[in-house]
Amino acid sequence: MLGFTRFNRPLVVCFLALNASVPTVLGQDSFPSAWPQAATLPAGNSQATLPAAPPSSGPVGGLLGPADLLDISVYGVPELSQKVRVNNSGDVYLPLIDYVHLGGLTPEEAQGVIEKRLADGGFVRNPHVVLFLSESASSGVSLLGEVARPGIFNVTGERHILDLISAAGGFTDRASRTITLTHRNDPTHTSTVKLPPALTPSDPSNVQVLPGDTIIVQHGPVFYVVGDVGKASGFVSDSENLTVLKAIALAGGANKTASMGGTTILRRTPQGTQQIKVPLKRIMSAKAPDMQMMSEDILFVPSSTRKVLAARSAEALTQMATGLSLVAIRP
Repeated sequence: MLGFTRFNRPLVVCFLALNASVPTVLGQDSFPSAWPQAATLPAGNSQATLPAAPPSSGPVGGLLGPADLLDISVYGVPELSQKVRVNNSGDVYLPLIDYVHLGGLTPEEAQGVIEKRLADGGFVRNPHVVLFLSESASSGVSLLGEVARPGIFNVTGERHILDLISAAGGFTDRASRTITLTHRNDPTHTSTVKLPPALTPSDPSNVQVLPGDTIIVQHGPVFYVVGDVGKASGFVSDSENLTVLKAIALAGGANKTASMGGTTILRRTPQGTQQIKVPLKRIMSAKAPDMQMMSEDILFVPSSTRKVLAARSAEALTQMATGLSLVAIRP
């Protein structure tokens, strides 16, 4: 039989904290000096917690909600202490008092509800509840798109885009500098952020993120150059301003055996793949204007000596291009 009648009522204490649960992310003082790159991280970690930031404006929000993890204890009665997660209805199950609705309450209010239920049921005289919010689902920031490890990251204190990108292992090789940011309190409005090549904590584009925000790292325009060139490659650019001459130069130039008169661009359209003839020889001699390339274009320079390569179908060239390694073009 538990002794529930021997306690005096002390001050009720409420703690709000978001503890770091994944030790593989960068801290507030560890920022990459240049554009973060993709990193190899442990598999299976789709959710992480950023390390605690220095105190600033304090925790955002404060209302309990579904999926929040609570550490609840009753002073002097360790048998009633437990960790419990709020279900989708906003309820938690506690010993003796059954289900209690805590969704939409502050931690202080939730403590009062639990204390009243314990006292009204005659289980504990003058109960003293301590409620610790050890994990808050409402504090999660969703980071999606071209990062090494997309997922949901718990944040506390003041956090910025660079914190999230670093925690996610950096960008993939297809990432652009364009990021979209949607705030939870205004889901109909999306902000577009252009990041510089070397993002630093003090850069104005390193904007603050808030709990509930969604960040999407877009992929950059991709161009392919295949055929009789110095090095067939795929290129990721930060803009769509790429011309045929620039693409040829990036691929190491056309070889001496190239059949410039047969150069074509394969372009995907809603009607299917189009083949656009490119007067490469005239362009290189400044007798014809340079041609603009579009994202996902494949520039094909055939060989005058290898007939097999010259006769390849559009489907075969597409398979060849998509199998190339990508090179990021940064100004």
